[in-house]
Parts: sequence; structure tokens; C-alpha cells
Amino acid sequence: MTLDHMIESADGVIIAVALFLVVMSVLSWAAIGARLIYGWQRLQQRPTAPEAFWAETDRERAERLIAESDRSGLLLRLVHRAQAAASAMGGTLNDRLVRQLRDELLLIRNDLSSGLGLLASIGSTAPFVGLLGTVWSIFRALTSIQGQGQVMIDQVSGPVGEALVMTAAGLFVAIPAVLAYNAFQRLSQKHMASIEAFADDLLQHPAFSSEKS
Repeated sequence: MTLDHMIESADGVIIAVALFLVVMSVLSWAAIGARLIYGWQRLQQRPTAPEAFWAETDRERAERLIAESDRSGLLLRLVHRAQAAASAMGGTLNDRLVRQLRDELLLIRNDLSSGLGLLASIGSTAPFVGLLGTVWSIFRALTSIQGQGQVMIDQVSGPVGEALVMTAAGLFVAIPAVLAYNAFQRLSQKHMASIEAFADDLLQHPAFSSEKS
């Protein structure tokens, strides 16, 4: 059972399965790399508003305070939305604030969960793709020895061993995707909880909760 022998004996189905697993692996590691490069530092930062921000009654100074302390930039996006709601017309101020903050929270949640859907899909489907390759390989092996009379164990063990490589390949693709998905999901949920808490408190902020600043 060698790699050369496996490649030579593979048919179209096995080659397609192997290529599909390679593509899934590349996409998985690309998504992991993108999250590490663009998202890890942001998810690690747990922004908290300074005490001076909550006591500030002037909107411009409040925005300046949060801009100086929020390295992730996510809290500042909510403050900008609150600024827009306070300056807009129509309806009550509280309704405008709730609507603006809700819309921005939805955008932030989508940003923090970017790429997680791909990792979840690869983690859940890669083992079955590998299993498909294994089942097909075993079927071909059993078909090839059919009608040969007495079959020795070495005639079966080699093809079956080669077939199980496809299952291992599927797991090799799926495990990193699942581990990365769980890690990024936990970080995203923790970060989103702090963002939502800030948005709730922002509704009562003196600089944005009154029509006049």
C-alpha cells in the first residue's frame, strides 16, 4: 500500500473526492488565516468605555472619549449611530436610538461571524466526503476479487487499508475546521456580549438620551 499505487489504482470518483477534499482543506485554512490576520486582535480586545464617557453630556466630547479608548472601533460605530439618531427627525428619540443601534448591532454581529459559516460547513461535511471515498474504494476492491474463489486476507487488507485513507483524509480536513470554528465562535460571542451591553447602556447616556445636548 503505497501512495503511487493508490494514485495508479484510483478511478474518477476517487480522484474527484480527493480533489474536493484538497479544495475544502485550502478553503478551511484560508478562512482560518483570514480570521487570525484580520479578526484575532479585534476579538481579543474587550473594549470598555471610560468612566468619563458615561458622565459626559456633550455628544462631540463623548465621541472623542470613546474614540481614544476603543481600539477595536466597534463601540465608536455604535456612538456614531447614536449621534445620527440624536440628529435625525421623526418619531421619538428613544425609538430612533433603538432602531439605529439595532441595525448597527446586526452589522457588527455579521462582521464578527465572518467566515464561521464556511468553517462549520467544511467541518460537518468533510468526514462524509472522505467516507464516500472509503465506501467507493471498498466497493471497487470487493468487486475486483469477486469470483476469484478462495480469497486470502492479504488480498482484502491492502485495498481496504487504501480505502480507509480517504476517511482519514476527511477527518484531517474536518478537525482543524471544527476546532477553529469553536474557538472563533466563543471569542465572537464573548465580544458580542460586551458590545450589546454597551449598546443597552448607551440608550441611557445623557449625551444621547435627550433631544438637546
